[in-house]
Amino acid sequence: MPRGHEYHQPNAPDNESDDSTSDLDIDLGELGPSRHGTTSHNINGQAGIHFVGQNESNNIQLNRLRNGSSRLPGRRAKRFESNAEEDAQHGGLHTRDGSISNNVGDATPLLAEDDARPTNNAPAGRSLASRLGLAGLRSRRAGYQNLTAPTQESEEADNTVPRTISLGQWPPPRFPANAISNAKYTPWSFLPRTLYNEFSFFINLYFLIVALSQLIPPLRIGVLWTYMVPLAFVLCITLGKEAYDDVTRRKRDGEANRELYTKLRLRGPSGIPRKRPSQTSRSKSRRHRKTGASRLDDISEEEEETGSTMIEVEEVLVKSKDIKVGDVLKLSKNDRVPADVVILKSSSAEISTVPLVALPVQETELLSVEGNTEVVSETQIPSVMAANAGPAVADGSGVGETFIRTDQLDGETDWKLRVASPLTQSLHPSQYSRLIITAGKPSKKVNEFLGRMELSPSHGAELEMQQATSQNDSEQLSIPLSLDNTAWANTVLASNAIVLAAVVYTGSQTRQALSTAPSRSKVGLLELEINNLTKILCLLTITLSAILVGLQAHFNELNMPWYVSLCRFLILFSSIIPISLRVNLDIGKTVYAYNIHHDKDMPDAVVRTSTIPEDLGRIEYLLSDKTGTLTQNEMDLRKIHVGTVSYANEAMEEVCSYVKQGFGSGPSDIAQPVSLVTPSSLLNSSNTSGQSTRTRREIGSRVRDVVLALALCHNVTPTTEVEDGFTVTTYQASSPDEIAIVKWTESVGLRVVHRDRQSIALQSVDNSRIVVRVRILEVFPFTSDSKRMGIILQYLEGSESSVSSQSTPGEIWFYQKGADTVMASIVAANDWLDEETANMAREGLRTLVVGRRKLSPQQYTDFTSAFKEASMSLADRDARMARVVLNHLEHNLELLGVTGVEDRLQKDVKPSLELLRNAGVKIWMLTGDKVETARCVAVSSKLVSRHQHIHTITALAKSVTTNPTAVSDTISLLAASPDSTALLIDGDSLSYLLTHHRQAFISLAVLLPAVIACRCSPTQKMDVALLIRKHTKKRIACIGDGGNDVSMIQAADVGVGIVGKEGRQASLAADFSITQFHHLTKLLVWHGRNSYKRSAKLGQFVIHRGLVISIAQTVFSIAAHFQPDALFRDWLIVGYATLYTQLPIFSLVLDRDVDEALANLYPELYKELKTGKSLSYKSFLIWVLVSTYQGFLIQFLSQLFTGRITETSAPTDSDTLSVVLADPRMAAVSFTALIINEGLMAAMEVTTWHWAMLAAIAITFVVYAATMPIMRLYFDLAFVLSWGFVWRVVAIAAAALLPVWIFRFMARRVRPPSYRKVRGI
Repeated sequence: MPRGHEYHQPNAPDNESDDSTSDLDIDLGELGPSRHGTTSHNINGQAGIHFVGQNESNNIQLNRLRNGSSRLPGRRAKRFESNAEEDAQHGGLHTRDGSISNNVGDATPLLAEDDARPTNNAPAGRSLASRLGLAGLRSRRAGYQNLTAPTQESEEADNTVPRTISLGQWPPPRFPANAISNAKYTPWSFLPRTLYNEFSFFINLYFLIVALSQLIPPLRIGVLWTYMVPLAFVLCITLGKEAYDDVTRRKRDGEANRELYTKLRLRGPSGIPRKRPSQTSRSKSRRHRKTGASRLDDISEEEEETGSTMIEVEEVLVKSKDIKVGDVLKLSKNDRVPADVVILKSSSAEISTVPLVALPVQETELLSVEGNTEVVSETQIPSVMAANAGPAVADGSGVGETFIRTDQLDGETDWKLRVASPLTQSLHPSQYSRLIITAGKPSKKVNEFLGRMELSPSHGAELEMQQATSQNDSEQLSIPLSLDNTAWANTVLASNAIVLAAVVYTGSQTRQALSTAPSRSKVGLLELEINNLTKILCLLTITLSAILVGLQAHFNELNMPWYVSLCRFLILFSSIIPISLRVNLDIGKTVYAYNIHHDKDMPDAVVRTSTIPEDLGRIEYLLSDKTGTLTQNEMDLRKIHVGTVSYANEAMEEVCSYVKQGFGSGPSDIAQPVSLVTPSSLLNSSNTSGQSTRTRREIGSRVRDVVLALALCHNVTPTTEVEDGFTVTTYQASSPDEIAIVKWTESVGLRVVHRDRQSIALQSVDNSRIVVRVRILEVFPFTSDSKRMGIILQYLEGSESSVSSQSTPGEIWFYQKGADTVMASIVAANDWLDEETANMAREGLRTLVVGRRKLSPQQYTDFTSAFKEASMSLADRDARMARVVLNHLEHNLELLGVTGVEDRLQKDVKPSLELLRNAGVKIWMLTGDKVETARCVAVSSKLVSRHQHIHTITALAKSVTTNPTAVSDTISLLAASPDSTALLIDGDSLSYLLTHHRQAFISLAVLLPAVIACRCSPTQKMDVALLIRKHTKKRIACIGDGGNDVSMIQAADVGVGIVGKEGRQASLAADFSITQFHHLTKLLVWHGRNSYKRSAKLGQFVIHRGLVISIAQTVFSIAAHFQPDALFRDWLIVGYATLYTQLPIFSLVLDRDVDEALANLYPELYKELKTGKSLSYKSFLIWVLVSTYQGFLIQFLSQLFTGRITETSAPTDSDTLSVVLADPRMAAVSFTALIINEGLMAAMEVTTWHWAMLAAIAITFVVYAATMPIMRLYFDLAFVLSWGFVWRVVAIAAAALLPVWIFRFMARRVRPPSYRKVRGI
């Protein structure tokens, strides 16, 4: 039966999936660096391994297996006596002494520290792996104690222990679903959590008690629905808004969860997924082994069941949420990794457009055992190629290698190199069913991983291994896995490659999810403040009720128990705590969210948490990510200095002319040979050129030298691909700085067209001819400790067409580039380096110093010998190797020049940060990037102003060991001038201070105008946000664009996510989503300020409305001999809070004191909001006094002008006692005066009129007049239609409003508010 479509290979072996579930371990002591194989290069320069005696057809013939034929003559051994399934049956793992070990649990390390080799004696008959020299790929049963992997059954029961994964297994193991969820609620938790949150507010709890009290007949006042319906309405509005927000989050999560990925499905011969071996078959297998039955019987039995041993590979599309542990995914460039995976295979998708020259490689024997060479074909053991596919296979065009971007995980902008496991790089996908991966328990440590991969033998190879090994030496091919073999969820594949990867962790167990804090329900500061005010109002209600009950008892007016009277008064005065307050505020929040969402200057802005828009106006600390938030993560080389002259902007054209003279002067005709350029030939051509002056010749020579050095000293690999029918060349590297430099060399005329581990080729842009070819002899990669990168090259000489692998070696040069702090002591003495690097740093550029040194053959030989000797050292290897490089290479380098690279900022970042700083917002930048990078961005973005000094703290923990007073000295220095000092601190030092000096550090840090924290993990970002919140009790906002910012965003009072290039995870988890950083200023300074001031005014006005009618009720009760009876009943009390006053009051959400231009021009208007004057105890007291005055005056004058107060009524259905009713004439005057008072008071509060405000007031008065006829139960309509009613209402309203207006007018004249000052009114 043919294999699945594109994976069919004519020469591929037909291997059968092994049913072994062995948990064999690898002994780290046996992992050797050697790789055996004959290495050669194909025409593309790729290395490969060729097998001796390899047949055209490698299919294993089952009849040969049944006959027991061996391909390894003279080597026979006993069959296996036991395997890992027997260990699982006994519930433990065999130790060296044969005892059973049950060491499985969280405390058990994945790989034991004791990596000593087993001491059991090997019998005369050695295993196949031993004879093949694969010491680094074998594991002995005696080493089981090094890795305690649970069986599948225990793994499914407990996901917190190390797991064993069999690829393509069906049914898949039970692990968490691979779904993203930023929702706050589930269908089961929604009602309990939301109701708990709502009734945690005192106002809602109070009205719940009031509503329930109406179920008690003696306490009932009016009809029951007048209290039940408002509460139910409030809850429905609030719960509906929460449900809408959560449904919106789920919809956006669904977009990510429905993203399609290609999965390789391993199917059996009948088209069904590969099944896990059943317990029956495993029992049979154990019984056969125990009874000494032949393994051939097992093969025959399985063939009878399946009909074939062939595994088909089929590509299917699956949704991200449907990905399971053990699935094999196919990823390509720019794909987001949906789960934590182990890379199995990486194949370059690059199109080779440049003819490459094969460099000489030393030929070696494939497999050598004790001086003898054995011929092994791929048919004998199909995994040998994979097992030996080490670095050689990964050479060439990036085969076996891939780059990933992790800035959405850890914030680091450098690309990370990942490699496929040598065991699987050359393994056919149909053999993946033989792979068993053992991985550690889920962890949030993104920089650590320990695991192991095993390749179970195919049936044919297993038979021969049984025949070739002893009873006690059962082995499998296995190899350790490290961080270099993984790609975590939410990273992005950056290379132009096809990657096959096995899923090991999904969903909530991925590194990304474990580093993310669960979402929480956020409550705005204004709501908390109003909640406190309602408690004061409640106290006022209780006090007022108690006073009236006391007066009632004093005057012997009690006609019911005092406690009943007290409860009835509490219910009557319940309007003091208006239940509509929350409804008005919540609807106001909806309006604010609508304004943000439809702001044309903020396209695609989304409000995902509509409960906290007012907090946007109270932000005092802003915690920002760097990469993708402040910067675009797009590097540009802006400036280059060569000692006597600097080039930037338009001056780069002169650099192009110099490069063209040195590299582009050859013939463009491809038939004519081109001489390859070396540094010496460049110097000679410069001396013989016809340039006018010697100075110009020297400058041209220096420019060409530095351009050549920058084009060669890097780790950039060019890749080509076809886009829209055109071949496009892109660059991939671990650092965007290097890509920027290589792109710059291309822009000035020298293009990197090829780079692998052995060679580099440069092409002239002018004539498209290869002008430079070099061999790479040694590379010294950049590290955060060394802060420099070096490379030793050997130039190839002659013409391009004559270059071959037999070319005579040319000049040897050592190039190095690095930070100015370390390169200053390496390059030769000069008088301009420090000054120029300082100038570039002030411009916010990232500086690199470039130098070179020519090596003689003897110098290079001496270095190679010393370096090799140091690399073989077992103690202090790295230090010895660095010392050799320093002694032989890193001294007296010729200083070629200095480059200035700019990390391109987001649009309008500089003015945005300056505006926020002037608005009183303290800004912290938390990034996972390097210290130098963060410093440059802080300066270039104006996060740190010119008059501020940057104090840097790095490696503080190490400093304390040598200087015990380092911490106190640092804190003292910062405390000396906190207003003019910005702090730059790395993650380790920050962790040390927060652990040992938390209170002293945070007390000082929150006073600084800017703090830059580097090398911060996602957890550290979250901890800093929580610490600032806890210590300052102020509102903080966090903004980011990556998955590594989610924890920080969710920990903040206000989380803002930027929809960036790398995904939507931060945006989905945030409360507010924007597309550009500069939108944040409008979000805070305009929308946030308006939301806070509007809600503060709205909330206090609603309280005023309730207080006015409650004071009127108090005056009426006193006049009615302290009886607890209602002044306004049933519809009147409901209509007053809704139909007759709602529109004028709610129209205040459209008010604004200044326009947007003034808000941006005077950010100090935002700064004053931090004091909370708009809603404070002082403003609350003023409103209480105004309400008391107006309520008393309206009711007192109504009673005075009408001369009537009450009339007695018999008990009704709603009351069990006889009640005192308000006189209809008096009630009509009083109620109408209240309605007019509230409408005109709302008009007095307006600062900037909107047409909707006028319409609201007019509509309210019309509706009130229109509903008068239905009030015949409460009003005397005949009196209402008389002039006597009109003049009384007008007089009372004027008496209530005019003094208040005069008082406010005079106050604004004497002490005008800030908005009147900036408006000039």
